Amino acid sequence: MTDTESERRTRVESALRDVRDSRSGLNVFEAGLVDGVRIEGSRAIVEADLDRFDPRTRRDVIESVLAATEGVSCIEQVHVEPSRVTAGDRVTIAEIDAVIAVASTKGGVGKSTVATHLAAALGADRDVGLFDADLFGPNVPSLLGAEGPVRTDDQDRPVPVSVGGLEVMSVDFMTDDGALAWRGAMAHEALSDLFGDTAWADPDVLVVDLPPGTSDVVLTTLQEVPIDGAVFVTTPFHTSVADTRRSVELFEENGVPVLGTVLNMDGFVCEACGHDHDLFPGPDPTSALDVPVLGRLPFDPDLQRRVSSGDPPPVVASLASAIEDALDGVERIDLPADPVDIRGVDAQQRVDRVREAFEALDPGETLYLVSDRDPTPAGSFLVDLLGREGDPTDELPGFAVDRRGPAEWALRAGRP
Repeated sequence: MTDTESERRTRVESALRDVRDSRSGLNVFEAGLVDGVRIEGSRAIVEADLDRFDPRTRRDVIESVLAATEGVSCIEQVHVEPSRVTAGDRVTIAEIDAVIAVASTKGGVGKSTVATHLAAALGADRDVGLFDADLFGPNVPSLLGAEGPVRTDDQDRPVPVSVGGLEVMSVDFMTDDGALAWRGAMAHEALSDLFGDTAWADPDVLVVDLPPGTSDVVLTTLQEVPIDGAVFVTTPFHTSVADTRRSVELFEENGVPVLGTVLNMDGFVCEACGHDHDLFPGPDPTSALDVPVLGRLPFDPDLQRRVSSGDPPPVVASLASAIEDALDGVERIDLPADPVDIRGVDAQQRVDRVREAFEALDPGETLYLVSDRDPTPAGSFLVDLLGREGDPTDELPGFAVDRRGPAEWALRAGRP
């Protein structure tokens, strides 16, 4: 007579009750280590809460479960997987309050190190997520000592791994340590799925580590992720700075505010003589950048060690504070559902639409405008309509212009 699924589950659960948590003395069910058992034919799937353990202890727990269930009748295979998470209040990337992208134009400049240190520093007093979007060189897990496997919630969405107080998602968790050789379309699809599906526990800030350069993966991120500000990492070498300047323009053309740059490997202190030395001697090329330098990080062994959240080196804490200040200074226009749209119309129609909309406003009301080119000159036109002279920022309450994409600008101007 063939055993029922319920009977097989009962035998597996009975075997697991002999496994004790060494700290509490409770069995794995009482200690909350095992959440349940599923039976699929002759295969048993043990759902365990593995997030609470470091990688070594996690392996010990898995081995104990496998040893206890070995030999259970009618069960030929036992698999331990992370417990599923209830979707609850989990959010997608589009719902996170602040998203900071860390980018570089060249590999090897320390971008992932800076991104990981930044996330850890921000995590000292808030909930922070870290998204490793570098499909071809996902280094964040090794910098943090993070390991998969990735759990899914009850909607089958991937759930980030928790390590050192940070939520971390990386394509590295989705592979078997093999080399990744994806063509553009495959990389685009994989990254889009991860961006769209990952279920975050509603962090205050998400740091996104982009791959170097301006590949399809980077462009996908600019187009599909609501980035509130980008930080570029470069060395103080003239070719790296020149390439960074061009990439800054690309980000700004795509409506992404560039907060500034981080100069990495900006000198080192010789252990033998105790003196400061330049790794890239010569004139400082950063004056060619049109964005501020937010921080200068030395070539320091302390920055190369495993990163932990909440206790950043002073130079990293200072950098995180500068980035927060820069992000606070970014003004994005929150458009209403029916802004005045002057895209794709001739010059006279633009003038007429703006005049009619502005003159129809009561004092204290605000004009919102969408254009396919820089609408800053419209500010002077509005000042003229008022019969005034002066700068629009002084004459028009709340005046601001916001570039939102390659061919989309927004303008906000109040009527006094």
